[in-house]
Amino acid sequence: MTSELKTIIDHIRFGASQFNAAGLSFGHSFDNALDESTQLVLHALHLPHDLSPVYGQSRLTADEKAAIHALFEQRISLRKPACYLTGEAWFAGLSFKADERALVPRSPIAELIEADFEPWRAGRPIERVLDLCTGGGCIAVATAHHLPEALVDAVDISQAALALAAENAQRLQVADRVRLIESDLFVALEGERYDLIVTNPPYVTRDEVAALPDEYRHEPESGLIAGEDGLDLVLRILRDAPAHLTDNGFLICEVGESERALMRLLPQVPFVWVEFKVGQMGIFVIEREDLLTWRIEIAALAAAATGVVSRAALAHPGVAECESP
Repeated sequence: MTSELKTIIDHIRFGASQFNAAGLSFGHSFDNALDESTQLVLHALHLPHDLSPVYGQSRLTADEKAAIHALFEQRISLRKPACYLTGEAWFAGLSFKADERALVPRSPIAELIEADFEPWRAGRPIERVLDLCTGGGCIAVATAHHLPEALVDAVDISQAALALAAENAQRLQVADRVRLIESDLFVALEGERYDLIVTNPPYVTRDEVAALPDEYRHEPESGLIAGEDGLDLVLRILRDAPAHLTDNGFLICEVGESERALMRLLPQVPFVWVEFKVGQMGIFVIEREDLLTWRIEIAALAAAATGVVSRAALAHPGVAECESP
């Protein structure tokens, strides 16, 4: 009986048990039932996310219990990520507004931002930054927060996502240094050059999206899918980035599980794969000069995104000349 639950800790434990019993999937900011239950309980009680464990034995009122159980029921019945229920997600140590206009912030790039992009920055000045495919603006806004000397352009093709990014720039008080631009990648950026381009573009294949748990159905599909191998946007970014990087500029890009496909296509390109506290997570760093060195090979593969010539044929000449129209 839920009436037997008395304290904050009681409800956190109960929520976690219910979530596991319901077979929920985790991965939107939190990767386990206990953390998601904690998030929902503290949100319902209007308490800070870093509440001291000292308060765990605090007893709850009937109204507080009802608010908690209502959130638990929504999480289970709707299979909606907890961050969409609370309207808040944490990224790079900062609180962001989160809703279904953009993906829930969860990129490991947060760790790089908190480290001021060292050691890959190698002490070089960063005055202008481009966050390509910004979504709700978490990378752009967090970068502006952690690099107060930098001006940041945040680009996305979605007007709805940019509206959310604008709200987050205001929320974190960096709107004066974050410029929001609606664009299909670099299309609207002619003549613009940056010391750093950082991007977490769509990189999931259609088959992979179809197999994802129900929680992902609440996120905009356009923020996930990028062709048959997940590299349609990534290859265009690699092709066009040199024209928008300063001479000493560099690119940081997340490709997730598409890392293996990228390495098969461009095994000779010197991508530096970042090791995080939990291991390698499909994020590479590459210098402008290296992109220029391999620009012909990259451009040929990017052109294959039109479907006229298969990337498999380009990566393995002689296998096939072209795909069916």
